[in-house]
Amino acid sequence: MFRKIIEIDEKECNGCGACAKACHEGAIVMVDGKAKLIRDDYCDGLGDCLPTCPTGAISFVEREAAAYDQQAVMQNKQKPDSKTAQPSGGLGFAGKTIGAPGGKTPQEASLPVLQSRLSQWPVQIKLAPVNAPYFQGAKMLVAASCTAYAYGNFHEEFMKNHITLIGCPKLDGVDYSEKLTKVIQSNEIKSVAIVRMEVPCCGGLEIAVKTALKNSGKSIPCQVATVSTSGGLLD
Repeated sequence: MFRKIIEIDEKECNGCGACAKACHEGAIVMVDGKAKLIRDDYCDGLGDCLPTCPTGAISFVEREAAAYDQQAVMQNKQKPDSKTAQPSGGLGFAGKTIGAPGGKTPQEASLPVLQSRLSQWPVQIKLAPVNAPYFQGAKMLVAASCTAYAYGNFHEEFMKNHITLIGCPKLDGVDYSEKLTKVIQSNEIKSVAIVRMEVPCCGGLEIAVKTALKNSGKSIPCQVATVSTSGGLLD
C-alpha cells in the first residue's frame, strides 16, 4: 500500500539513539552506530521519533510500504531477547502510581470547586467544525487528551480565554495536520498553544500542529508546554 512512513538519512544520523528510544513501536534500532528502520510494518507513521532527532535526519515520505501491523509489534515486544521491548504500560512507558491511595484529606475536602474554563463545544479535533464562529480572533489551545487529567491547574493556566481542541494521535490513529491546517487557514487565529504529555506518542500531536502552522502560510505565535507523567510541568 502507498502510505506515509519515516525515512532516515544515514549521512545526517549522528548515532545518538534518541529516535530508537522514542519509537515505542520498536521500528527503529541502532545498527553499526546508525539508526535503521528495521521493518515497515512496525512504523505507525505518527513520527514520535521526529522531534527527538537533533540533526533532522528523520523525515516523512510517501511510498509503497507494508501496512502498520500492531499485532506484529506486540509479538516483537513479547520476545525475551527483543532489543526493542518496552516496559508494560500500553504505550511505551511504565505504569506507576502517583500520590498516596485513599480518600480525601480534611484539607482536600474543604477546597473550593473550581470553575470550568471550557468556552466551546465540541472539543475533539475530529469533531470541531472548521468554520465555527468561535475560531475568529481566537487564542487556540491544542492539547493531548491526557493533559487535563495529569495537570491539576490545567483549566486556569491553559484553557482560560482559549478555544480548546483535544486529541490523541495514538488512539485516534489519524494525522490531525490536514484538519488543523483548514482551521488555521479559514480563521483569524491570534496564537496557538500546544500542551502535550512527555510520553513519545504525544510527539505526533506536536508535529501535526506545527505542520499545520507551516502549511497554512500564516505567521502565528506558537508555544509548547509539556506535562510530566507525575503531573508537573517540564521546562
